Amino acid sequence: MRYFVRFSYVGTDFHGSQVQPNGVTVQEVMENAFATLLRQPVSLTFAGRTDAGVHACEMWAHWDWSLDETHSSLPALSKLIARLNSLLPLSIAVQQIFPVREDAHARYSATERTYCYHITTRKDPFAAGRVARVAPGLDFEAMNEAAQLLLGKHDFASFCKVHTDVKNTFCTVTRAVWEYAEEGQAVFTIAADRFLRNMVRAVVGTLLEVGRGRMTIGQFADVLAAKNRSAAGQSAPAEGLYLVRVAYPDTIYLNE
Repeated sequence: MRYFVRFSYVGTDFHGSQVQPNGVTVQEVMENAFATLLRQPVSLTFAGRTDAGVHACEMWAHWDWSLDETHSSLPALSKLIARLNSLLPLSIAVQQIFPVREDAHARYSATERTYCYHITTRKDPFAAGRVARVAPGLDFEAMNEAAQLLLGKHDFASFCKVHTDVKNTFCTVTRAVWEYAEEGQAVFTIAADRFLRNMVRAVVGTLLEVGRGRMTIGQFADVLAAKNRSAAGQSAPAEGLYLVRVAYPDTIYLNE
């Protein structure tokens, strides 16, 4: 039986979401908690990967529960969630677990993902590691005009981490907008059918160059058309980035 898990985490203390040999990751911690409770190894497949320091308000994963002579059924899902949360650190929380179709896939079945990037111009010790601090005086009107150039289907090679095994760098962006939240704070929201590695941080870093007056809107369009990472600006810091939504079709759910 395949199950989906919805969870969230603060990425400050993790070396990214997916297991790697050089540091503690969200996947490693979660798989250890699952294995402790279910008394068998559990391999979680995440909806995507986030870099070190990146957060998730809504991340999804799937795993397959194997029935055998020792393990005939799962604990009640509500109890399983409560027990998992008692084992997991405060920086990770499981909200939901439910069965899905056998062919449902946390990554490949997703139809859209949404990220938000939070910035502030104020020094705030309570926002450290959660919001990126920038210099004041950004031109949000220009940044939003440039952001509109991202809408639609484009080759985002200019905003993709180099030397990866990704062969297709086309993405379809459905939303890209800056919103001024309150004095000194703003949020950039971007939604697309898929995202490339480091794409959102590279987009934000380049839009900030527009906001600072160091790049024109026309030059931003040239960056997008260049299909060359060196044409874009530096990546924005990881701490301001949040995965906030992953959308799935209704067809993944089991019929009642």
